[in-house]
Amino acid sequence: MKQSTPAGPQPVSEETVIEACGDHSLPELGVIEQVWETNPISAGALADQATVAVDAFDLADVPEGGEVAIGAGSRGIANIPTIVRGVVSELRERGYEPFVFPAMGSHGGATAQGQREMLESIDITEDTIGCEIRATMETTVVGVTPDRGVEVHADTNAAAADAIVPINRVKPHTDFQGNVESGLSKMLVIGMGKQRGAKTAHEWAMDWSFRNMLPEIASLLIEKLPVVGGVAIVEDERDDTTIIEGIPPEGFLDREAELLAKAYDRLPTIPFDEIDVLVIDCMGKNISGAGMDTNVIGRLVFGPEPAPEKPDIGRIFVRGLTEASHGNAVGIGSADFIHANLFEATDLSDTLVNALTASTPRGARIPPAVETDRAGLLACLSTIGVSALKAVRIVRIRDTMRLRRVAASPALIAEARERDDLRVVSEPKPIDLEDGQFVEDILATNG
Repeated sequence: MKQSTPAGPQPVSEETVIEACGDHSLPELGVIEQVWETNPISAGALADQATVAVDAFDLADVPEGGEVAIGAGSRGIANIPTIVRGVVSELRERGYEPFVFPAMGSHGGATAQGQREMLESIDITEDTIGCEIRATMETTVVGVTPDRGVEVHADTNAAAADAIVPINRVKPHTDFQGNVESGLSKMLVIGMGKQRGAKTAHEWAMDWSFRNMLPEIASLLIEKLPVVGGVAIVEDERDDTTIIEGIPPEGFLDREAELLAKAYDRLPTIPFDEIDVLVIDCMGKNISGAGMDTNVIGRLVFGPEPAPEKPDIGRIFVRGLTEASHGNAVGIGSADFIHANLFEATDLSDTLVNALTASTPRGARIPPAVETDRAGLLACLSTIGVSALKAVRIVRIRDTMRLRRVAASPALIAEARERDDLRVVSEPKPIDLEDGQFVEDILATNG
C-alpha cells in the first residue's frame, strides 16, 4: 500500500493561537505624520543632473568607441532608470559604447537570468535605459589584498571593458558602521564581485570587519581596473532623490564619507525609541539588503557587529514580501512572527543562497508563521509582559523605507501631541478585521 507524502510545514491557525493566548481585544490605532523639511531634485531636472555627473569621470584613457560598463544594483533607488539613462545617453553622446551590468552580488538566486530579472523589476531594461544589459555570474580575479592575500573578484564583462562606472545610493549599511558603508565602494567590492566575490568578502568580514575591508579592496579594484568614476545618489526622508553627484575614482572614499554623513542626517526612522510591538506590512530586497533596514528596527543578523542601541522593539510581526524580491526573504529571521502570506512567498533556496553569501544564517531562519493578522497581533501581545499591556506601544508601518506616516496606539498618539516633529493625522479607532485579516489600509497615503 502506497503511503501518502506528509504535508510540509503549515502556518499556525488563528484558533490555535487563541487557544494558547486567549482572545484578547486589540488596541486601537491612529495615524501620525513626521514633519520633514525636504528639497528633492525635480523630476524634470533628474536626467540633466545625471548628465552633469559624467563631467567628473576621468575619460582620458578611454578610446573612442570604447565600452563603458555601468554597474546597477537591485535596491529600490528612486528614479534609478532615469539616472542610469541620463548617464548612458551622455556617454554615448561623447562617443563611447555603454552597457549595463548587474552589480548585485548573489541577488536573483545567484543566476545571470535572475539578476537580469531583478533589474527588470526596478524598470531597468534595455528599452528604458537605451543600451545593452550584459548579465553573467562569471568573475575575473583582478588581484589579492597585500596583507591577507584575499582574492578580489570582478564581473568578467565589467573587467573586460574599457571603463567602469558604478551608480549607487550612498546610505547607512544594515550590517556595520564605518567611514564608508553602502555606496560606490561597496558596489565595486560586493556587487561587482558577484556571488563569488560577495561570499569571499563576507567570509573575511567575520574576522576583518567591513569597515576595514571595504576601503582596502575598493582601493585595489580602482588601481587594477579602469574605474573612471561613479555616480553617487543621496535620498531624503521621503526616499526622493536629493543629490546626484559624479565622483572621480580618487575621491571615492573621502567623498563617500562626506555623503554618508548627509545620508545619516536624512535617514527616515520610526519616531519612537521604545516600542512593544512593530507591525511591518512588507519586507524585501528592494527595500533593504537585509529585507528590513536594521537601522530602523534595531536588530542585526550579521553576528560580528553590535546591534544599534535604538530603537528597542519587543516584538516584530511581518506580513508580506515584495514582488521585486522574487522570493528572497533574507532578513526574515529578524521577525518574531510572520504572516502566512510571507511564509508562502518565501523561496527557501534563494533566501539561503543570499544568507550563505552574506554569512548571515540567522537572516534565513523562519519565524513562526500564523494564518491571520489577528493571530500575529495576539501572539505578539501575549509575549511582551503584563506591565507593557497597560499602555501598550504599537506601531504599524508600510516598510522600513516609507516612514512619513505610521499607525500608532493611543499611548503613542498622546506622546505625538506633545512633539513639534509629529502631527496627528487621525484619531485612534478599532482595527478593522475581516476573517482575522486587516481590511482598511490606513497607511495608503503614506509617503
